[in-house]
Amino acid sequence: MAELSEKVLKLIEENGKLSSLEIANKLKVDHQKIIGAIKSIEACGNVIKTQQESEKHWHLTDEGKKVAEEGSHEAVVFNGIPSEGIAQKVLMKNIPNAKVGFSKAMSFVSTNLDPMDPESMRKVESIEDKVQLSLQQIKNLQIDQVPESQKQELKRGSFCKNGKDTKFKKYNFNALGAPVASGHYHPLLKVRSEFKNIFIKLGFTEMPTSNYVESSFWNLTHSSSLKPHPARDLQDTFFVSDPRTARVSLKTTSRRPPLRLKREEAQKNVLRTHTTAVSARMLYALAQNKPFKPSNTSASTVSSVMKTLDATHLAEFHQIEGIMAGRGLKLAHLMEILRVFFNSLGMTQLKFKPAYNPYTEPSMEVFGYHSGLNKWVEVGNSGMFRPEMLLPMGLPEDGHGHRMGPLPRTTTMIKYGLNNIRELVGHKVNLQMVQDFPICRMDK
Repeated sequence: MAELSEKVLKLIEENGKLSSLEIANKLKVDHQKIIGAIKSIEACGNVIKTQQESEKHWHLTDEGKKVAEEGSHEAVVFNGIPSEGIAQKVLMKNIPNAKVGFSKAMSFVSTNLDPMDPESMRKVESIEDKVQLSLQQIKNLQIDQVPESQKQELKRGSFCKNGKDTKFKKYNFNALGAPVASGHYHPLLKVRSEFKNIFIKLGFTEMPTSNYVESSFWNLTHSSSLKPHPARDLQDTFFVSDPRTARVSLKTTSRRPPLRLKREEAQKNVLRTHTTAVSARMLYALAQNKPFKPSNTSASTVSSVMKTLDATHLAEFHQIEGIMAGRGLKLAHLMEILRVFFNSLGMTQLKFKPAYNPYTEPSMEVFGYHSGLNKWVEVGNSGMFRPEMLLPMGLPEDGHGHRMGPLPRTTTMIKYGLNNIRELVGHKVNLQMVQDFPICRMDK
């Protein structure tokens, strides 16, 4: 480009003033490259002065080229009429475009009034074909000799057209199209979809999770969270004021140890604090089927739960939960299911740590290795349901239940290499990140 710019400057210095087309012709270089060189020179500062110019050119259409060669339609009709005249039907048959030409030739062609056999005659000996002459002048670039009114008449007759000389680049069929503006799935939604698919492949069925307001009976009492438990304190739970209570049947509590719990406490409405409230309902429904049959269900849709705000938790967070119920279930079964689940996500570095849950015993937290943070982070919680939670629901004494709760946020952080959860949720999320992140494709 620098060498071409020097040639352009030298040529302008020698000639004083040139158009870009003239420069392209003199240097025998593509006109678009000359335009690029001129733009490059302009960017250097006050070196040359340029101004845009446009020229209009008249061009013959295909029909105009034919008329310039053979004559106008009316002239062809006139020349096709002999001096003694001709039957009109013969004229129309032998002359191309005779209908158009005949209507225009009425000033120098006459027709008798015999309706059975009309005949056409010449009114004059010869005519001047001004249309053909004007088109030949345009073809030979003698445009200045054609009156403006005649140009416009030829243009209306579709014999010629005016426009700019434009050279277009060749089509690049390998070029990528402009990105289509559309919505984008958040990484959490992509991972949620993968969670759901894995649960289904493992034989789980989805359970309903739209009951965001729960009674304390299902949310706390059935989860072995009795009155002294801190989950019942105001600072950890949102209590609903309207309606304040729910209708709850306490028949299932007859097989529990005696509780110092009033009916009013069990009937209080709360915003669901965990998805185990849904699991409790599912276990109760499962126990009503006689005879008892093993079953796997999951809240594979990310479910909202509510707790009060603190420095490390938002008021709303999300859980995914899977439960299994059957006979002879052991902790080893649960650990193997968890390994299969997280391995399906491409996470093979796992650790299990003993933990406490009020509704499971033994309980385990699951940790996965985050290479970006270079440390182990919690990716799930699990455990075996306590007998005192299962028996009041009507499950047989030899029935057992597993509960597993993978954490979508930390799992998403590991899969997408995010080191700070605030990059994933909150008001500081980079929306461009949501658009650019690929579909979650787990490494199998």
